[in-house]
Amino acid sequence: MTRLERSIAFVLRAGVAASSGCLAVGLALSFFGVAAGVSHLLLQTGIIILLCTPVARVVISTVEYAVGKEWTFAALTTVVLLELVASAVAALVFHRKL
Repeated sequence: MTRLERSIAFVLRAGVAASSGCLAVGLALSFFGVAAGVSHLLLQTGIIILLCTPVARVVISTVEYAVGKEWTFAALTTVVLLELVASAVAALVFHRKL
């Protein structure tokens, strides 16, 4: 397994574990009716972490390709990263959050 594969695997595992933990605790608190504000915050945090995990994978890939001087792949993953950022900014702008 290459360094890139290990890095990506770690990011994906950590993202899914953190997201699952937040969602599980938030859901449990919600079912038991304890700390409604905290459960809502944990549920939102879990969703945000889950959505950010693939973006983190693209960032790791871009950095690893640039460090390895694989410029074609670095350029392609940079384009993908820019598209992800542009879509997030567009979503915020069109929903008046930015």
